[in-house]
Order: sequence, then C-alpha cells, then structure tokens
Amino acid sequence: MRLLFALLLVLATTAIAVAERRVALVMADDDYRLVRPLANPIHDGEAMEAALKKLGFDVVLETNRDLRRMRRALDDFRQDAKGADVALVYFSGHGVEISGDNRLLPVDADASSLDALDKTSLPLEEVRDAVAATAKVGLIVLDACRSDPFSGSGGDGRGATSLAKDVADKVTPGLGRIGRAENILFAFSAAPGETAADGTGQNSPFTTALAKYLGTDGLEIRSVLTLVQQEVYDLSRGRQLPYVESGLPKLFFAAAAKGQLPERERLLLAMADVTPDMRGEVERIASDADMPLAPLYGALISADTSHLSAESLNARLREAADAFVKVRAEMKTLAADDPRVTELRRQAEEQLALGAFGAAQAKLAEAVDIDEVSRKALKVNFADRTLSQAATLFLSAGAARADLNYAAAIKGYETVLSLYGEAGQTSLSLEQADRQSRTLEELGILYTTVGNVDAAGRAFAALLANLEQRSRQETDPSVKRDLAISHIKLANTEVAQGNLPSSLENYEAARGMLQELTASVPDKKDWLGDLAMANDKIGNVLATQGDVAAAAQAYQQSLSIKQKLADAEPNSAYLLRDLTITYDEIGDLARTAGQLDSAQTAFEESLRIRQALAENKPDDLERQRAVSVSHERIGDVLRERGAAADALVAYNKSQAIAEDLMRRDPNDTDLKRDLSISYAKIGNALNDQESWPAALASYQQALAVARELAASDPGNTDWQRDLSVCLEKVAGVLDVQGNVSDALRNYQDSLAIADRLAKLDPGNSDWQRDLSITFSEIGMLETKQRHFEGSRKAFEASLGIRQKLAQSDPTNALWQFDLVQAYINYAYVAKDPKAVLTKALNLTLELDRTGRLAPRDKSTIKYLHGLLAKFNARKK
Repeated sequence: MRLLFALLLVLATTAIAVAERRVALVMADDDYRLVRPLANPIHDGEAMEAALKKLGFDVVLETNRDLRRMRRALDDFRQDAKGADVALVYFSGHGVEISGDNRLLPVDADASSLDALDKTSLPLEEVRDAVAATAKVGLIVLDACRSDPFSGSGGDGRGATSLAKDVADKVTPGLGRIGRAENILFAFSAAPGETAADGTGQNSPFTTALAKYLGTDGLEIRSVLTLVQQEVYDLSRGRQLPYVESGLPKLFFAAAAKGQLPERERLLLAMADVTPDMRGEVERIASDADMPLAPLYGALISADTSHLSAESLNARLREAADAFVKVRAEMKTLAADDPRVTELRRQAEEQLALGAFGAAQAKLAEAVDIDEVSRKALKVNFADRTLSQAATLFLSAGAARADLNYAAAIKGYETVLSLYGEAGQTSLSLEQADRQSRTLEELGILYTTVGNVDAAGRAFAALLANLEQRSRQETDPSVKRDLAISHIKLANTEVAQGNLPSSLENYEAARGMLQELTASVPDKKDWLGDLAMANDKIGNVLATQGDVAAAAQAYQQSLSIKQKLADAEPNSAYLLRDLTITYDEIGDLARTAGQLDSAQTAFEESLRIRQALAENKPDDLERQRAVSVSHERIGDVLRERGAAADALVAYNKSQAIAEDLMRRDPNDTDLKRDLSISYAKIGNALNDQESWPAALASYQQALAVARELAASDPGNTDWQRDLSVCLEKVAGVLDVQGNVSDALRNYQDSLAIADRLAKLDPGNSDWQRDLSITFSEIGMLETKQRHFEGSRKAFEASLGIRQKLAQSDPTNALWQFDLVQAYINYAYVAKDPKAVLTKALNLTLELDRTGRLAPRDKSTIKYLHGLLAKFNARKK
C-alpha cells in the first residue's frame, strides 16, 4: 500500500500574515480540593504557554482556579481578545460528561451530589461561546478526560467515574461528541467516552505531542492534530486516540512552510489513512509480538501489499513483526568496542521503534563508515573492525527486513557474508559464528520469499555446510538441531526445483538427526515437532513419487508424535491444528490410493478436532473456515464413493459456513474465493446426479464470484485460473444439455486465460497441464460438430504439451497417464490411429507393471485392448 499524503505541504507557500493577531487562554487545574488531585496539568499548561508564545500567541495562563475565577478569566479573555484573528483556549485537568453535557472541573468541583457537581463545574458551551465571540478562527483544546477524579484511590487518568450513587448513572468517564462545531475546532485528548492518561513524566502524552507538533512547519492545523493523534495512539500502543471535530471556515497554519516533513511525521500522517479493520489487525499483531505499533505501520505503508489477500497480508505483517523483534533484541545486546558505534546503534534502535526505518538505516550506515575507515587505516584492528562492521550491517539488514524491504535486506546480508569471508573463519567467536549461520538462513528465506529458488538453494546449501563444520567443533546439541533444520530448508528448495530424489535424501538426513536428538534430549517438545515435520515432508515426497505405502508410514509416524504432543497439552490450539494437517495428509494419500474408507475416517477425525476448536472460539474466522474445508474434503470422498446425495449434504454444510463468513467479512477475497469453490463443489455433486439445471445454476454462481474476483485484480493468477475452471464447469453442463455452441464458446474463453497463464510462466507445469486439458475439451466438442480440422489442431496441441511434460519427469505417474489420454483423443484424427492407440496401451501397461497405474484407471487397459481388437477385425 503506497499512500499519498494529501495534507503534506498543503499551501506550502502560505506565510503567517504579519498583522495576524493570535490570542490564547491557557487554564490548568491539578490541586483539586474535593476530588482526586492530578500530577501534571500545571506542567502541561506551562508547556503549552511556551509552545504558543513561540508561534506568536499572546498567552494568558490561569492555574488552579475555582469556578468563579474560571468564569472571570473567560470574561476577561472575551473582552481583551475581541477582534483577534485566532483565539485558542486550552484546558488541562479533570473533565466529565453529565447527561450529555461536557463539563470542565475547577479546583472547587463538588461531586457529593449530581446537583452539586452540576453547579460547581464549567459547561464547555460557555467556553465555546467565549471563543466564538472573540475571533474568526477558534480552537478549543481539552486535555481533560482523565479518569476517576472522584476516587480516593490512585490512577493515571483524567476522566470521570463518580462514586456518589446519584452521580454514577449520569456521569461518564470522558467527554462526549460536540456535533455542532461551527467556526471552531475542538481537540480532545481521548475519543468520546474514553479516558486519557495523565502521564508518568512531567506532562500528559497528549500535551507532550501537542507541544511537539503544534509548530510543525507548513502543516495546516488539522494535519498537526493528526500528527498528535497518531503519536499518542502509537506510544500508548492503541489504548488512547485523541479526537478532533472541526468546523473551521478556512485553513489555519500555525507555522510557515520550510521543507519536507521528517520520516516519523510522514508516517504518522499516513497512519491516519489506514482503515479501522487494518488498524485492529496491526494492533493485534503488535500486541502478540509485544512491540510498538509504528514499525508495523511503517512496513504496511512502505511495502506494496495491494495484491495480497487478507490472509497473505496478515502473514506478511507477522513476518515484519518477527523481524522487528529479532533485530530489536540484537540491538539491545550487541556491543561494540568503539563507543561511537555503540551509540549510533542505540540511536538506530530508537528510530526503529518509531517506525523511522530510513533514519535507523542512516544511523547504522554512520556506524558502518566508522568501522570501514578504521579497518583500512589500522591494519592491526582489521579483523575486529571487519566483524564489527558485519554486525552493524546485520542489524541494518534486519531493519530492512522489518520494513519488508526485501531487496535492501538481501543486499545487506550478502555484504555481511562477504565481510565474514574477509575476516576469516578462524577469527569468529561462537556468537559471530552463530550470526554468520543466521545470515545464511535469512538469505535463504528471503530468496524464497522473492521467488529466487536457485539463490535460496545456494544459501541453504552454504548454511548446511556451515553448520556441518560447526557441529564438528561445538558440542551444543542445538547446533545439530539447526543442522537438521537446514537439511529440511534445502530439501524444500529442491522440491520446488523438482529434484525429488535429492530432497528425499535431505529430509531423511534431517529425520535421522532429529530421531537421535529427541532420544537423547526427550524433553525438547519443539524438537519433537521438528521430527514430525520431517516425517510429513518425507511423506509428501513419497506420495508424489507414488510410493503410497512408504508415504503412509511416514505420515503415521508424524501423527503418532503430534498426538503425543497434543495429549500433553490438550488445550493447545496450535498443536491440535497441526494434528489436523497430518490427518488431512493421510486422508489425501488414502484417497489417491483408492482407500476411500481410510480417507473418510481421517477426514472425519480432522473435522472432529476442528469443530471442537471452532466451538471454543466461535468468533475466530479461520477456525470456522477450517471446518468448512473439512466438510468439503469429506464431500469429495463421498462423491468418489458414488454417494452423490451424501456428498451434497457435506458440501451444503461447507457452503453454509462459507456464506456466514462472507456475511461477517464481505470484503475478504479469500472468503469470496472459498464461496466460489463451494458453489462449484455443489455443482459437481448435482452433476453426478444428472440434475443438470441445478448443477448449471450452481456452476454459474461459482462463475459469477470468480468473474468478480478476476476482474478486481487481473494480475492475480490464482483468480484467473479459478475463472478458467468455472468457465469449463459451465461448459461441461451446456454440452450435456446439447448446447454445444455455447459450451464451445465457454471453452474458448477459458483457453484464452489458460494460454495467457502458460505463456506468462512456461515453467509452471500446472498451468501447462491446464492448457492441455482445455485443448482436449475443445477438440472433443469440435469433433462432435464434425469440425475435424479444428479438432485435429486442438488434439495435437494437447498432445504436444503432454509429451513435453511426460518427458520432463518419467516418474510422474499423473503426467504419464495424461499422455495416455492424449493418445486416445488424438486417435480420433490421426492418420494411423492404430499406431497411436498402441502407444497408449504400451504406456498404460508399463504404468501398471511398475505399480503406478491408479486403481480407477485400470479399466483403460481393457478399453484399449477392445479398440485395437476392432481395428484388427476390420483388417481381417
């Protein structure tokens, strides 16, 4: 999201008129006689007096006044300041709302009864009238929402909670909305009905921010107050957000323009444009990570997140939070021999906490330059200075990572590695060796994130070599655990590259190490989780290779570990969710092998756990969504069993949840996509029952949602592919109903999408396979219409794609059988159909001989024998 700061430098050439008369009345009360005294209001008033005088205001300061003297001060202000261009009244102290009326409490306020409080407090309306009668531009600033003035106990706020019985129902702790701010701007230190902090230092957070930003060069007053709002909101971690109502008839600039705002101020203004929903998400993530809000907002605003789904954006923000926590910890603990470097790192930490990533990087760059100059000038300190420079750059790369600036982070980490190379491996302490390992790991993760799988593989291979050397030198078992994880990370990149044999070797190496570690250190639950993960990974590879029995064994080993962990912590939602993942993997494997009873049992167990989790936290959308997915999986199995009616029941349960989730969050595109898939699944079950009109209606509902998503973001390839699939679902029913021309039109529309995706990434085998399927369907329809030239071209195109895929990976049973089907289709238009069908039969027999022909496809052998027998009979 890249936000434009509409208010930045508005009318930047506007200067304060020389003749403009500015007046201010500052009132501050803290020495209350009958309600709880406060610590800071007098200091706040003095701070505001100083800030306003710098901006050319004539200021009158009134402190600890009773009601009579407060009213006299207002009357004097009205008389003395009449005709001024700008009039400002500031009050710091206790404030309340009584039956809808906002009141300021003088030092003699009496809360013994509602009537007494009413008579001894100053209506805000009197202040408004005084300001309105004084100047064309009126500003009323109230740091007066500090909580519980009537309590004898302590507190740190400035709002109202009465202990008197007849007052309690009528008084609220905070000021209410104005709603009629004609020609006047009101600024409250907290939102309506909320309380504000009194502050732990000499000033309240609100007045601190106000004094800091009121004189900001070139900003209109509403933008100044936006800075104040977001500063207080950020530093209170979301607990306090000042409130502004403006009825000003014209713009008001407190100071003239001089130049661009600093980074922190630009961020605060941008934060004001973030939606309430996204604010809530940022606050939750920051709270979970125990970190300030501003760095997360900085990452959100500076990174391009417009193309991300809600789920992906959440993951990206959590990634930024994790990176911030890591680099903050490093900054707090990392010391340098040079005190100048240490101080610059400390200053960088301060800027990072404010979300000023550029300022933090600049401080770290200064530290790097100090070490660079020293290491070149003093060769005797070369190694130490080089390693100090590497440590600072490691911090800088971490800061870039927290800002989601992947390019800068990668460049920084690469430079760190080159510096370690210059220093030499023998110069590294254990701490430095660990940082070198973490640098390689971060590089691998970052390269994976940006899609550079080859570079990620090189980084993880280097990490593995690094940790192998360390494991021979260090006795700490955690180093060996890190080595095992590095095998897994390297294997992940090999899977992405299609190198399954090598990935399997690395996964198995990791499993062997983790088995030894968990046997010798059994109390490390995280390591047991790592072992379960290794088994899951092995199962995935074996399943892809078609070794169903070995894959099932790996999954069962993982399940046994996860069940043990979940039994030890039965209330751990994380462990229970992890358990459902393995049940789903077991179910998917059993379904692939045609073991539908086992598949249904596994999916039902996963559903049972997910339903329990959802019942414990019904407002958690992700838990509800997981239940929907489980119903969908069970529906898929029931369809394969031929129980279309039962499958429809399961799909309807899934759809009901999807629709409910959409009602709760209609803007969540992931939920919209779920709903489209749900409609399509229902269409599949109706299609199985030959309920053509109902199936078509459901498919068209899926298509409508898919069209909406695809149109909203043409660059989202997943949504484009969904649209292609839905078009073909509709086409299939139209074909059955005899509407071949409309069916063909849908397939042609789908072909345009599939062809575009395939050209966009020729290396994407899924997209290539999709394109081959669409060509095949078009070929069949062209054949029905006896358009043999069109069908020949379509079947040839499909066959060409499938031949390339089959040749690229002879072990991929799915692609090999796709080629069988392509041969069968091409036989319709081939000059020598018998030769083509013979190729199909030989390939099918080879798949069967090697145990790679799925049970549901074995009937193809008989079918091909029958076709060839007909050709032989014709020759006779």
